[in-house]
Amino acid sequence: MKRAFFLLAALLGYGLRTMACPLCEKQQPKIFRGITHGAGPQSDWDYVIVAAIAVVVAFTTWYSVKFLLRPGEQSGTHIKRLILNIPEDGL
Repeated sequence: MKRAFFLLAALLGYGLRTMACPLCEKQQPKIFRGITHGAGPQSDWDYVIVAAIAVVVAFTTWYSVKFLLRPGEQSGTHIKRLILNIPEDGL
């Protein structure tokens, strides 16, 4: 419990340090004000690109976890059997 508390406090502290400065707040669109530094999106295409990337990342993360937990190769002729079924004499 103590460990989780310190981890949460560290993450929260890091989040508070990364808040935008007043100059950056004026440059950001309304939705990003107060949370990011630097120049904001230059056009509406920036939002489309970021949304598309988020979908791709979510898709690949989902399938990576899914196939990591339950790979599903049941066939006796699957290529992994070449490595797993090496005879004792090494031939």
